[in-house]
Amino acid sequence: MGETAAKGTERRRLRVRGTVQGVGFRPFVYRHAVALSLTGFVRNDAEGVLIEAEGPQQAVAELCRVVLECPPPLARVDEVHTTTVAGGRGDDGFRIVESARHGVAAVPVSVDVATCAACLAEVDDPSDRRHRYPFINCTDCGPRYTIVRGVPYDRPGTTMAGFAMCGPCRAEYHDPADRRFHAQPNACPACGPRLRLADAAGAVVAEGDAALDRVVQVLVSGSIVAVKGVGGYHLAADGTDGGAVARLRRRKGRDDKPFALMVADVAQARRLCHLDVAALDALTSPRRPIVLAVRRTGALVAEGVAPGLPELGLMLPYSPLHHLLVAGCGRPLVMTSGNLTDDPIAHLDEDAVARLGPLVDVVLQHDRPIHIRCDDSVLRSAGGRVQMLRRSRGYAPEPMHLPVAALRPLLAVGAELKNTVTVAKGSTMVPSHHIGDLGHLAAYTSFLQATEHLCRLCGVEPEVVVHDLHPEYLSTKFALDLGLETLAVQHHHAHVASCLAEHGRTGPVLGIAFDGHGMGNDGTLWGGEFLLADLGGFERVGHLAPVALPGGAAAVREPWRMAVTWACAAVGRDAAGALGRHLDPRAPQVLALVERDGVLRTTSAGRLFDAVAAIVGIRSRVSYEGQAAIELEALAATVPPEDAVRYPVDVAMTDGVLVLDPAPMIGAVLADMGRGHPPAAVAAGFHRGLAAAVSSAAVDLAGRHGVDTVALSGGVFQNVVLTRAVEGALTRVGLEVLVHRHVPPNDGGISVGQAAIAAAASRR
Repeated sequence: MGETAAKGTERRRLRVRGTVQGVGFRPFVYRHAVALSLTGFVRNDAEGVLIEAEGPQQAVAELCRVVLECPPPLARVDEVHTTTVAGGRGDDGFRIVESARHGVAAVPVSVDVATCAACLAEVDDPSDRRHRYPFINCTDCGPRYTIVRGVPYDRPGTTMAGFAMCGPCRAEYHDPADRRFHAQPNACPACGPRLRLADAAGAVVAEGDAALDRVVQVLVSGSIVAVKGVGGYHLAADGTDGGAVARLRRRKGRDDKPFALMVADVAQARRLCHLDVAALDALTSPRRPIVLAVRRTGALVAEGVAPGLPELGLMLPYSPLHHLLVAGCGRPLVMTSGNLTDDPIAHLDEDAVARLGPLVDVVLQHDRPIHIRCDDSVLRSAGGRVQMLRRSRGYAPEPMHLPVAALRPLLAVGAELKNTVTVAKGSTMVPSHHIGDLGHLAAYTSFLQATEHLCRLCGVEPEVVVHDLHPEYLSTKFALDLGLETLAVQHHHAHVASCLAEHGRTGPVLGIAFDGHGMGNDGTLWGGEFLLADLGGFERVGHLAPVALPGGAAAVREPWRMAVTWACAAVGRDAAGALGRHLDPRAPQVLALVERDGVLRTTSAGRLFDAVAAIVGIRSRVSYEGQAAIELEALAATVPPEDAVRYPVDVAMTDGVLVLDPAPMIGAVLADMGRGHPPAAVAAGFHRGLAAAVSSAAVDLAGRHGVDTVALSGGVFQNVVLTRAVEGALTRVGLEVLVHRHVPPNDGGISVGQAAIAAAASRR
């Protein structure tokens, strides 16, 4: 903590780094310094917070301790460096001074935080001047990342710059005893943002309280509303009204993908779903993610909210506007991303009217601009813990620690689907919010904005750009067009590295990366991989047997193609043809394609799940990514593991590489379906057989290569049934198993893995 003065009065300078802006840190320092009778100042700057404190040595030491050990709830202090300042300054008390704006930004921006209990109490209090005010906040809550244009974090650098505080708000802002002391987004009905309700064409029909009352009436009558929230627009409807939910599906073009529900409180959430401690902690945290949990029998929601699935996605209100809407309607509300399927969430008012107007009856807007769109985060509750599926609002752009510090500033641009980007400098990396699938122009535009914004906020001027091996990914093309040094990282190595980075490890481990597909080092499409890996490199030591991918992307949309392909590999052309005739009239052409020389082949685990889902009659075509596998897992979960058969998988060593061949498993699946076995039993047998084969292969490979840790990554390991079985089997034989919790196992984690690999490479 620097030098210590011998006795008497001293002056110390404290350089505080971490998430210390926009979290009430300066007021916190001010109050403690005043209580300790210290003089000096505190201010924001491009590096974080700078404090100079003068007074008795013991009092200065106490301030240093409090800053380091007891920061405000939303702050994260990464470093406190102190130096003794020669001579006193004779300050008149202790002050918060104007921020210094010189230097390159290097301070994390706080995530958006749900409205605190104190603010909600004011919203609900008829005697309070902020009664029913939808934009209430304080230093402990409210929007941060989505309204920040730049740092240091001060009102002029946010989208609140256009709102001049009224007298009472200014008084709160300058009152050290008030919880709104230096709360940058502070506002009230007299001076802050206002609601307006527009028709589908954008014409304003009501404002303020009248807009709020009108939209509640519209929702309970079964209409659909576009609602401008914190990070963008939602499409809202009555979650108990089957007709309203069906209309929303038709208009949005979302046939089957489940909708999220916003519920008023924990009691309402418990009436809908089974919630363990981990799920409740996540649901009620200030981050307010969507939490997927098993629905209760007879839960009072429209079947169309999550058709055919055992889980519901629940979230609690995280803005005062959401709180007022759900309370006013008195029932769960569908709150789904305000977009057409696969487009990014709308966040600009004109764009919202243009894109969402045709989908809704009215548009609830407000005049506080959203600078950066940020969709809701999604976690899944399973087995007493939660797993991140989409890391976005409430979590991004929270920094993560790099296991190996980067010697050069890095930009990792992620993959094509579920894209995120990550910047890294020194021992810190900052992953972006969820951006989406870059094959859509609007998503690619959002990718460009997010990349520029994150680099600027974090003060990263990249010297190296990290990208996927696939040459046709738009993120790869973007990286290659920047004119900077580039580093190509194999897709599944990045998956494994993301799991290592999350756990603060460097390896080596046996990484099992199961997903849809990614470009392999040999130019083929991998997707069922066993990698001996660390952050420095990898060796492919095992994989699933390759099969044809008939039609390329068409095989992803139409699982029946993979059913025919795997049936041909397992039981021959004639039996595959018989299966195909029941699935699709184009099956003969697909069989011909499968047998053609030079057809694209893949080791994809995701496509294996698709094949089984089609064979058991769940899904021959999908309307969203992973649908067949999700529904297959849901069916398998209805059968206790001990009651399931275990279908066989062949194992062979080929040129020193272990190959798992699921052909016998597919043959058994076909045979049992032919005998009339229940599809649920077959689905469970597939999961149990695959888990046993993967576990056995992992034990074998770990022993051969002298490692005692296994890392599970890739989108397939979002499957709880498979993950539990594999993790349990490996743990029982003494292997350590790393699984994702805070970084998505799917492609949303790729940029994190890329950054960790590039950081290690920078040291070579």
